[in-house]
Amino acid sequence: MSWHTELLLSLVLLSSVPSEAKNVLLLLADDGGFEMGAYRNRIVQTPFLDALAKESLIFNNAYASVSSCSPSRASILTGMPEHQNGQYGLHNGVHNFNSLPKVHSISSVLGKAGIRTGLIGKKHVGPDETYKFDYERTEEQYPINQVGRNITQIKLFVREFLQQTKSTSNEPFFLMVSFHDPHRCGHVTPQYGSFCERWGSGEEGMGLIPDWHPIYYVWDEIDLPYYVPDTQPARYDLAAQYTTISRLDQGVGLVLKELRDAGLEDDTLVVYTSDNGPPMPAARTNLYDPGMAEPMFIRSPEKGVRRNEVTYSMTSHLDLVPTILEWFNLTHPQPTTLTGRSLLPLLFQEPSNQPDDAVFASQSFHEITMAYPMRAIRTKRYKLIHNLNYQLPFPIDQDFYVSPTFQDILNRTLANQPVPWYKTLRTYYHRPEWELYDLKMDPTESRNLFGKSSMKDTFLQLSERLQKWLEVTKDPFRCAPDGVLQDTGAYLNIPTCLPLGH
Repeated sequence: MSWHTELLLSLVLLSSVPSEAKNVLLLLADDGGFEMGAYRNRIVQTPFLDALAKESLIFNNAYASVSSCSPSRASILTGMPEHQNGQYGLHNGVHNFNSLPKVHSISSVLGKAGIRTGLIGKKHVGPDETYKFDYERTEEQYPINQVGRNITQIKLFVREFLQQTKSTSNEPFFLMVSFHDPHRCGHVTPQYGSFCERWGSGEEGMGLIPDWHPIYYVWDEIDLPYYVPDTQPARYDLAAQYTTISRLDQGVGLVLKELRDAGLEDDTLVVYTSDNGPPMPAARTNLYDPGMAEPMFIRSPEKGVRRNEVTYSMTSHLDLVPTILEWFNLTHPQPTTLTGRSLLPLLFQEPSNQPDDAVFASQSFHEITMAYPMRAIRTKRYKLIHNLNYQLPFPIDQDFYVSPTFQDILNRTLANQPVPWYKTLRTYYHRPEWELYDLKMDPTESRNLFGKSSMKDTFLQLSERLQKWLEVTKDPFRCAPDGVLQDTGAYLNIPTCLPLGH
């Protein structure tokens, strides 16, 4: 990069920082995908998300750095991939994963700077001292459905937080509203439906959420995404998910109305995204695009920003911490640990010359029994996935296993019946060490090009970039599966991969 380019970028960066930055509102879906009109889904009705998108910059190349609930939330809140922050898997119950002690979350950094922090809804990360918020209304104090799906209760919590904030000299705030929709619940409370679509609906015995007006969908009129089998159970499953999308959407509308009624809309940066992809085959817990490609909108109150426009810039959840810090004119206590970049310049203009940029992903666990570490690099054209435990079958998580979609795939496979799906269960379970896809020619990631002579240079370039990122972020798995990492004591204290002689 020339000094002329660096100067231009510096000027754009300075112009993108508001002189009196005030607040940030982060809206997070739970296992949400592109089920909304803003991303051209013509069936699901999401008027509030669509309205927010029209006031925002819409990201068409936004990606999670991991496709699992707790690790993704930790990455969003720390700006570091799961292998760097230590939240390798789920936080709750027997899984018991926590971030490393010296990790700095955005809530702790902002809190020390005098910015009030709040979290409403699903927390699902630990330890508490790392992810401490001034105001918390989460599953640690209340039933998860009450704080994550009861949009009337969420509205009241948001109102309480904003009122308390205004009563304390109107200090700047960071508020994260972490919805539990459209996460599955059939494995825990099947009486409420696969996605808790009956909970709070007003049906007999289901309770009533006063502000939710359920929308129901006809299963045989849904446009299926390519990664979902075209079967009746899968269509019923997706219709149930769409109903809970309506609850999420109406909840977003309620939260934004509270912000507006409090007179804080013109002082607040609003971000909407999801932690990872939907709980469907090839999606959540996978590093295929359905698992890591995410919706994202950013609405800025600043003058001159782009609204109802699309950016195709490659974007990662790891960019959110640098973005929030720059919004508040703050620096990270350990800036060298961050590999993301601020997105604020994008709110004003698209880069005129976009290089072959890339995003990276890292997954080690989901549940404690799901030891299947994967590392990936994705550019606009190519995706390279490294499956470190490729000799094991790909693991299936509990709530997806009992879902109608997976049970139908499993039963048809066991009965030697055809499955109208773009994969077979055998190929889904058994994956090669390396997967290389040309996303321009193969957007469904169906044809693995690894090993083809014509792709040798592409593989070497991508694998070198991926390895460099793993080294920069100090991935403890970076020598696997063919070596052991020797990081202290020998070799002048230079981390070294020692061969295993496989």
